[in-house]
Amino acid sequence: MQCVQAMTDSSKPTYGGNGEPHPAPAASLEAASNRHLSLENVHGTVGVPHPEAGFWPQWKAFVGPAILVSVGYMDPGNWGTDLQGGAQYKYGLLWVVALSSLMAVFMQVISARLGVVTGKDLAQCCRDWYPSWTRWPNWLLSELAIGACDLAEVLGSAVALNLLFHIPLFWAVVITGLDVLLLLALQGYGMRTIEAIVVVLVATIAACYFIEIFVLPQTHPSFREMGYALLTPHFRQAGMLYVAIGIIGATVMPHNLYLHSALVQSRNFQKDALSIRRAIHFNTLDSVVALSIAFCVNAAILVLAATVFFGKQSVTVSGGHVIHFAPDSDWIRVAYLTLAPLLGTTLAGTLFAVALLAAGQSSTITGTLAGQVVMEGFMHWRIRPWVRRLITRTLAILPAVVIIGLHGDNSITDLLTLSQVVLALQLPFAMFPLLHFTSSGKRMGKWKNGWLLLLAGWASAILITCMDIYGLPESLRTAWQVIRGG
Repeated sequence: MQCVQAMTDSSKPTYGGNGEPHPAPAASLEAASNRHLSLENVHGTVGVPHPEAGFWPQWKAFVGPAILVSVGYMDPGNWGTDLQGGAQYKYGLLWVVALSSLMAVFMQVISARLGVVTGKDLAQCCRDWYPSWTRWPNWLLSELAIGACDLAEVLGSAVALNLLFHIPLFWAVVITGLDVLLLLALQGYGMRTIEAIVVVLVATIAACYFIEIFVLPQTHPSFREMGYALLTPHFRQAGMLYVAIGIIGATVMPHNLYLHSALVQSRNFQKDALSIRRAIHFNTLDSVVALSIAFCVNAAILVLAATVFFGKQSVTVSGGHVIHFAPDSDWIRVAYLTLAPLLGTTLAGTLFAVALLAAGQSSTITGTLAGQVVMEGFMHWRIRPWVRRLITRTLAILPAVVIIGLHGDNSITDLLTLSQVVLALQLPFAMFPLLHFTSSGKRMGKWKNGWLLLLAGWASAILITCMDIYGLPESLRTAWQVIRGG
């Protein structure tokens, strides 16, 4: 693979927290970084009106980055962990979905703030402000997280192809490598077009689950039980902690922290204090709205899995056909049954598969952008997006092909959960640098984290890290069982 050192215009100044330009740095390394723009092909391409233009014109200009990021919170990895949590523990892990979503809101708001104020993404900040020996391990850990996320997209898209076209899962996994052609076709249309496409895909997912919760009387949940589960957190049942860590990894995704700090720089706003304040305000609003919708989707998945599958051994679909399942069933492959009582098995499978394929493909777009950010930010390597996509997808396909080839196609949910646990274990390596930088007056000036973000951010990072450490032995045992087919 031939990588080309980034060469960009060095004349553009960088700005500090007070809105004034920084003096030119003395170190050549720092100067090189300042010349390297995040996602250069879309950097500053979306115009922003004057800060006093009014709410709606500015909202229209700033909305978008958090929508792209929120796609990662509704990908097949989320579907797999939420389905497994609901089917095995009913509403017992609903509090984990709520808590992880709240932590995700705080972390993404902080990530956006870093990009707006410093003009750098998180990877660039780590390269510039940490010792040089940290670049390789940080980059490799980030790539591991992106690969784990892409494994979930592979598996989700493969299940969708299996449901739609009855392609064997092994070959469906191989076919997912062709999605590089989709990304290649979209790259030339600009950030706004990609954002619009993702909005349509996210709306498809939301519409499917709206139908499931509010249209199907058979799947109407018990809101009283849900409320009780939210207020009584526990890990009293065997295996709950492992699935909970998977849910956290599927929700607070490390590569999204790198991506969001880069995406906000696609907006071409002024660097005076008022413009920075407005940019922070609207990006915060964008994050809260988009991730609240993502929480509703994830909660709906878990609740519907609990309603349809928990404590049952079979489901009777239209025509009197009975489909049997067990506590260790591959839940993502039978999740379409939540729609079957109303739509019939065939149409339910089609609708669910379309939503699952939409989730996988929209996450593919954001995963590729995140890969571009970490590779260019940490290493200053630049390769064509389709080459980057092909490499990432190939590395994700290989473990799926090997495990499915060796152990059959009945372990999709286990693989999905494993991929999300890997994400959770990598999270601290992204969260602590992000919080370190944004809590620093030296780096952020007067725009450093306030007391609410400071408290919520560090509390989230410490809680997730403690859960990772406490659950590490169980995670390793379960991972080994998945790999060996036990």
